[in-house]
This record gives sequence, structure tokens and C-alpha cells, in this order.
Amino acid sequence: RFCLPLVLAFLPTMATGEEIAPALQDSWGDFWLFRFFVNAAGYASIVVPGFLLIQYFKRRNYLETGRGICFPVIKSCVFGSEVKSVHQEDGSLPPRAEPTESSTAQQVFKLLFCAAGLQASYLTWGVLQERVMTRTYGATETDPGEKFKDSQFLVFMNRILAFTVAGLYCALTKQPRHGAPMYKYSFASLSNILSSWCQYEALKYISFPTQVLAKASKVIPVMMMGKLVSRKSYEYWEYLTAALISVGVSMFLLSSAPNRHVSTVTTFSGIVLLAGYIIFDSFTSNWQDALFTYKMSPVQMMFGVNVFSCLFTVGSLLEQGALLESVRFMARHSEFTAHAVLLSVCSACGQLFIFYTINQFGAAVFTIIMTLRQAFAILLSCLIYGHTVTVVGGLGIAVVFVALFLRVYARSRMKKRSKKLPPGETPVQKV
Repeated sequence: RFCLPLVLAFLPTMATGEEIAPALQDSWGDFWLFRFFVNAAGYASIVVPGFLLIQYFKRRNYLETGRGICFPVIKSCVFGSEVKSVHQEDGSLPPRAEPTESSTAQQVFKLLFCAAGLQASYLTWGVLQERVMTRTYGATETDPGEKFKDSQFLVFMNRILAFTVAGLYCALTKQPRHGAPMYKYSFASLSNILSSWCQYEALKYISFPTQVLAKASKVIPVMMMGKLVSRKSYEYWEYLTAALISVGVSMFLLSSAPNRHVSTVTTFSGIVLLAGYIIFDSFTSNWQDALFTYKMSPVQMMFGVNVFSCLFTVGSLLEQGALLESVRFMARHSEFTAHAVLLSVCSACGQLFIFYTINQFGAAVFTIIMTLRQAFAILLSCLIYGHTVTVVGGLGIAVVFVALFLRVYARSRMKKRSKKLPPGETPVQKV
């Protein structure tokens, strides 16, 4: 009877490698696993009633029997128009204009614009992300300052701005007729929230370069999942590059000495959170691919997912009473307010640059730009925040990015050989 509470009391210490805090309640409040379950309970308080309502309307055959003012809203949320496109790519990848000889200068300018926009958005986002999650605010000579701890509030800030931008874009531009039931966006939204939360929380336990390398190597679990679940077959170069990525990541992780600064020590909690990020993120991309069978644009997808993301996060924050506490933290520290707003702006602008780049130049060019962004992000993090990288770790980073470029090159060669396939047949790799 007393073993379970004793083990649970020691979990925060085992996960973080630190001594037990004097106040057990404070340690529980700061422990990521406890916060994860509290957030999940908040989401469940919205998901479960919504699921029951959907089942109720379907059992009542509301689509044929329903009437009244609420009928269009319920029909859109529960049933949709059930209009699907013939090809999945019709909605996910609009046809892009091929460069012509007369517009070479314009194409070069567009490419530079896309590359600059993506690099500026996501490099700034990465630097701010590490600043917000690993540094204190309001520090003085006598006061060490305080850290911002609620990752869910940052997710909420990002999503509400993305929701606003996507909504304005859909309102001002012509979009395909929407046919997907709105509730189906909630699955991708929930996994997207959890993946973003894991990404923010992981920075409390691992260094930013380690997180970037882990994100770059998520192709390995994706291939494993495809082999086990979907019985997919892969080319030899895919196995080769996956092996090179795993070797490079291992070299970088094993080069970290145990006596290094705490911010560069990869802890067990950090590894678990990174695994959670990869799992949730993989589900998000696969579910979105399934939703693209309905005829919709990427911006409509962005709007639908962020609607539910705002609903889930604000509901959970209000239930925990954390929304007011985060607002008070913003009021106490104007620097944090500026960082949080800029973080959200970079996230929303980055998503728009992703759609525009893929539309204009395709997935291969986009992947190259984002791979370069990951390399620059590691370099910036080391320069700004003082992360040290050994020679072996540097070689590991080089091996990872050489492998990623080999994947892009091999994929583009394979795409040229299969010209008979419709444009956009190859799915976009989310980086």
C-alpha cells in the first residue's frame, strides 16, 4: 500500500537527476509527467462530451431528421458535405507554376524570398524558444529572477495567432469548397498540441542542438512504423541514409561528457519527451494526409486544426487556473511578453512561408532550405547560449546533415525517373 506513493515521490528525482525539493508539492507541480496528465485531463473534459454528442447525433440520424437554426452548424461539425477529391494531392499540393526562361530572374527572387523568410522565421523562433524555456526573467543583483514554466500557455499563444492569420487568409482569398466534418480536425489538433508541448518541455532537460538533431532523425521511427504497420518497402538508399543519421546522432550524444553544464546533459526525461514529440508529430502528419482526401487547401487545414487547438488549450488553462497566472507573469515581465508575441508571429509566418515555398518550388527545395535551417539553428544556439560541441560531436552533426542531403538528392532523382506519376504524387516530408 505504501510502495506506490513512495515510488511516485521519487520519480521527479529519478527523471531529472536532481535532489528532492524541500517541498514535495512544488516538486510535483514542476514535474513534467504530472503536468502532462493534468493537461490531458483538461483536454479529456472537452473531448469526451464532444465524442458523446457526435455519437448521439449520428445515432439519431440527425442529417435526415434535423431541422432548425442549429442544423447547418451541426451538419458542418459532425457530418460535413462528404465531398472528397479524386486525388489526395488536389487539396494538399496545388499545382505550382514551373519556371520559364523569361521569368528566371523572378524565380530566383522568389526563391531567395522564400529561403530568407523561412530562415528568418524559424531561426528567430528557435532562438526565442530556447531563451524562454531555459533562462530567467527579472534577474537583478539581489534577485535571481524566475523562469516561465507553463509550456501550454506558449502553445496557446502560437495557436491563437496562427488561427487568426489562417482565418483572415481564408476570408480574403478564394478557397475550395469545404467538405470535411469539422470534428476530424480535433485529432490532428490534439496530437499537434501534445507534440508542441513535448518540444517546449524537452528544452528543460536537453540542449537545443540535441533537440534539433533528434527532430532531423525522426525519419528512422517513421520508416520503422511504415515497415511494421503499413508493410511498406524502402529503397537501399533510404536504409543507408537512415543508418548514417543514427550513427551521426549517436556520435553527437555520446560525445557529451557527464561533467558538462546542466543545459547540455541529455537526461532521461528529455529523451522521453523527444520520443513523445516524434510520436505525436508523426500521427499529426499522417492524420493530416488522410484529411487531405477531402478537397481543401493547406490554409484551410491550418485554420481547422488551430480552431480546436485554441479550444483545447484555453479550456485546459482555465480549468487549471494557469491562464491568469501566465498573464500575471506577462504583466510582471514585459521582456517575456515581447518574446512570447514574437515567438507566435514567427510560428504563424513560418507556416505561411512553408505553404508558399512548396507551392512555388516543390517539396525537394523546401526540404533543402529547412535542412540548412536546422544546421544554422545549431550554430546559432552554440554561439548565443554557449553550448560546446566536441570534435566527435561536430562530426556527428556533419554526418546527419550529409545523410539528409543525400536523401533529398536521391528522392529528386527517383522523382525524375517516375515522370508518369501525377504532379505532387510524392508526399511532402514534414521537417
